[in-house]
Parts: sequence; C-alpha cells; structure tokens
Amino acid sequence: MKILILCTGNSCRSQMAHGFLQSFDDKAEVYSAGTQASGKLNQQAVDVMREAGIDISHHTSDHIDLYLNDAWDYVITVCGGANESCPTFTGQVKHRIHIGFDDPSEAKGSEEYIHSEFIRVRDEIKAAFLDFYNTRIKGNE
Repeated sequence: MKILILCTGNSCRSQMAHGFLQSFDDKAEVYSAGTQASGKLNQQAVDVMREAGIDISHHTSDHIDLYLNDAWDYVITVCGGANESCPTFTGQVKHRIHIGFDDPSEAKGSEEYIHSEFIRVRDEIKAAFLDFYNTRIKGNE
C-alpha cells in the first residue's frame, strides 16, 4: 500500500498525518509532500506529535515533484480553510481523497492558545486518519 499525503507547505498537517498513518501500519509506504515545501518542518508540529508519542523530527519537507513519476494507491490532500487551495496531483493514482484541516500555523494569540490549536488539529488528524485506515486500508486487507 503506497500513500502520499499532500499539502501546500508540507511542514505541518501533512507531516502529522504522515506520522499517524505510519504509526497505524508500519508496512504501509507513507510519504508526504507539498507544492511549496520549505525543506523544514514546523517545530510546533514536531513538538505536539512528540507529546502524542510519535517522532516526526526525522521527516523531510519534500516537493511534490519528487513523487510525480510514482504510482500511488492513495493520494490524500489535507488542506483546509477558505484561504487555501490544495495541490493537484497529476501522477498515477488509484484513489484521490480530501480530508481537510485548519492550518494551526496560522493561529494568532498567546503561546498557550497557539499550542492548543496545534493539539486540536493534531487530534483531529489522528481521528480522521485512524478512521481512514480502519475503513479503507485495514478493512480491505
């Protein structure tokens, strides 16, 4: 099973989804990428994932072009909100899915509030990707 998770920056939401999905099934080939990948991860995303018991600090923020020539079972976009447009993947894909989430890196306010937004989005990603895994992956084995 080969899964690509896409977002714009590939530094936060797609990285968290990548971490969770890989933790559910270490046999699945899970990758993440973005159209404007910065090459680095959002440190707050790394921190809240560590709090959840998953280390994504070794992940890289990769550009979508690295994966265009590969065949995928699933490509999942995770962008959300009215101000964002999700990447379009033109490569070979069996199933395209969109599961949108707010971008916690856009949160404004106190450090505590921003941290709580990262936790909220992390927990939403975990729930949505666990449901995806149980219904689309594990249920089809």
